[in-house]
Amino acid sequence: METTEDEFDSFVRARTHALLRSAYLLTGDQQLAEDLVQSALTRTHLAWRRLADTGNAEAYARRTMYHLQVSWWRRRRVAEVLAGSLPEAAGADHAGPVSLRLALRAALLRLSAKQRAVLVLRFFEDRTESEVADLLGVSVGTVKSQTARALGRMRVIAPELGAELTGARSRKGVLS
Repeated sequence: METTEDEFDSFVRARTHALLRSAYLLTGDQQLAEDLVQSALTRTHLAWRRLADTGNAEAYARRTMYHLQVSWWRRRRVAEVLAGSLPEAAGADHAGPVSLRLALRAALLRLSAKQRAVLVLRFFEDRTESEVADLLGVSVGTVKSQTARALGRMRVIAPELGAELTGARSRKGVLS
């Protein structure tokens, strides 16, 4: 029979990678994503006895992660600075999907943090507008307007993603 600590350890080992992936898409930075997941897991651990019985541990960790990210946006108003463009690849492009992911990542990094979060939750996490609104603590109208603005900005920033953005709802696999 597993102890509470063993159950939490198993949860962390099983779900950290998925949480890190979502956190990276929210933050756009590996170190910030790791910090976000660590903070969410710390809070999840504090509530573990209550969560283990209901089976809602991952939902709690994800919700905590989204709330922490929103809190960080509100606290830090530092402009994002891009490191420059990626170098051109020599020879033929044999890595179409990789190129697409890199272009998508670069375009996501040029969005505001709130717009990036809305796109990640809507299309990567495949959540409804009302779920996203609830998670981010905003209205459904805000989610709709941020989604429209973010997709419009993505079309301007990365026209090479045009076909992908047109079918964004069915293209969640591009982000994963």
